[in-house]
Amino acid sequence: MSEIEIAIERIEKETKQIESETEQIRNETEQLRRENARLKQLNARTKHLLSCVDQLCFPPDSSSTHPNPTDPDGGPSSP
Repeated sequence: MSEIEIAIERIEKETKQIESETEQIRNETEQLRRENARLKQLNARTKHLLSCVDQLCFPPDSSSTHPNPTDPDGGPSSP
């Protein structure tokens, strides 16, 4: 075999290897896209559930502290 034929075979072999690796990267990229979409859905659901928990455990009227009632003279009222 001539040096040119050997070089051509080597290039063809490397080209097949690159094509194979490219296809593998495409497959992995698609798998990652699907996983990212699934994680986005889970994150949205988690945020919604946390929001529901916050609303149930910490209703808006309990988030502010109410001042103690005072007598007309400005001191605290006695029970």
